[in-house]
Amino acid sequence: MQIVPLYAALLSFIFVFLSIKTISTRRSLKIGIGHANNEKMLRIMRVHSNFAEYVPLALILLFFLEAQGAHNIILHGLCSFLVVGRCLHAFGVSQENEKFVFRVTGMALTFTTILSCGSYIILSAIFKF
Repeated sequence: MQIVPLYAALLSFIFVFLSIKTISTRRSLKIGIGHANNEKMLRIMRVHSNFAEYVPLALILLFFLEAQGAHNIILHGLCSFLVVGRCLHAFGVSQENEKFVFRVTGMALTFTTILSCGSYIILSAIFKF
């Protein structure tokens, strides 16, 4: 069974949820484009955009790990880091009275996933494991 597609599917649901939240905020605030200097709109947009900026690269790297035969535990761990990290980041940034612990932990988990994948791929290319 492939592992990364399962997590990609979970992340797709989160992305759609964030998209709907962005759309509904736009409608309620009557903001057609941009953020109109509205703090709430800006936060919602950044949550959605940040997800869209980091998740594709992470999934590509995770796919490469899986294609190279990385152990299932490594894949589940890194994929879980990504899902939890993106949820924590989204929660943290979307709060008006932001507690940075959610944002920072979310980014740390996301960066851990990306850097671990990159390191694994480079090391496996060098050492052929």
